[in-house]
Amino acid sequence: MGAERALAALRELGLEQVVTRHGRVNSLAEAARMRGIEPRDIVKTMVVRRGPDDFLFVLVPGDRDFSWPKLRALLDVQRLSMPDARTAFEVTGYQRGTITPFGSTHSWPVIADASMLGRRISMGAGEHGVAVSLDADSMIAALNATVADISD
Repeated sequence: MGAERALAALRELGLEQVVTRHGRVNSLAEAARMRGIEPRDIVKTMVVRRGPDDFLFVLVPGDRDFSWPKLRALLDVQRLSMPDARTAFEVTGYQRGTITPFGSTHSWPVIADASMLGRRISMGAGEHGVAVSLDADSMIAALNATVADISD
């Protein structure tokens, strides 16, 4: 299962985390309630296509949207897109709604929104209804993520 792969990757990186298993949820607000946190403390992971066979993970707090113009400017590209569900699965090993950079089948670059610095966050862990809470700064360092203002 996806959660075992993600949790093993977190252990390999030496990241301290608390695992929450709350089952499927239907909204960000419901996920936050189930985890006992605010929606802004949930970090969404999206996979973005930069070019043929070139993807990256984008991490943005739950109460924000990532900005296509800011991300294009950061990456100095004219075009970016979201892959379809099949392609996202092929390049990460995770279904949409469960995507995480931890244990992905490919080690794509990670871009993290600057607004999550200095906070404790919760992220999906490779399976619906499974999440990890961890220190954002430690996670960013372990993933060698680029930190930038990429959200609105």
